[in-house]
Amino acid sequence: RGLRHAFHHYYAHGELPTCGRWREDYEACRAWEKGRAAARALERARVMENQKYAPVWTLRKNPPPDWYLPLDQ
Repeated sequence: RGLRHAFHHYYAHGELPTCGRWREDYEACRAWEKGRAAARALERARVMENQKYAPVWTLRKNPPPDWYLPLDQ
């Protein structure tokens, strides 16, 4: 961050902020960007695995002929 943030952190906490966490986040981001293609392939395989099962409900092409009538006949 900036000098103002460092000054505020030193004033509030009595020590300068450490940048270790930011470095870890940056390294994790770079690793994710490198392995993004592999992660995308794994996600695509997971989705295809879920799609190979038949749906629970059968979809209708048209509504039933008496769709406008009340249910309690």
